[in-house]
Amino acid sequence: MKLPNYAQAVVPEAKIVKYLLNDAHPTGKDKATFFQRFGFSKSEWESFAQALEQHALENNVASTLTTPEGIHYAVEGNLTTPDGRNPLVRSVWAIDTDSEVPRLITAYPLKRTQEDK
Repeated sequence: MKLPNYAQAVVPEAKIVKYLLNDAHPTGKDKATFFQRFGFSKSEWESFAQALEQHALENNVASTLTTPEGIHYAVEGNLTTPDGRNPLVRSVWAIDTDSEVPRLITAYPLKRTQEDK
């Protein structure tokens, strides 16, 4: 299954610049280190946002979680990166109860299993 309404997916600038690529963020700094190693940067945050949108388009939903606010969708697959190494990543999207538009919650690396190697 694909992320519902993936063509409308929203990746806010603040989610990229202040969280996923912020080396000073208490919970985002390890993610920043990871994604920067693959060529993403704050100054070109739009390319990271586009890569995450493409990730949602090209890969399937691996799991869902229903919350009081809506549904969270975990999408897993390779993320296209500036350096071409394309690591395995999980992106998490929310579609709130009063909305049909998926918005990015987070993204982080996944470890490859023996079958993936």
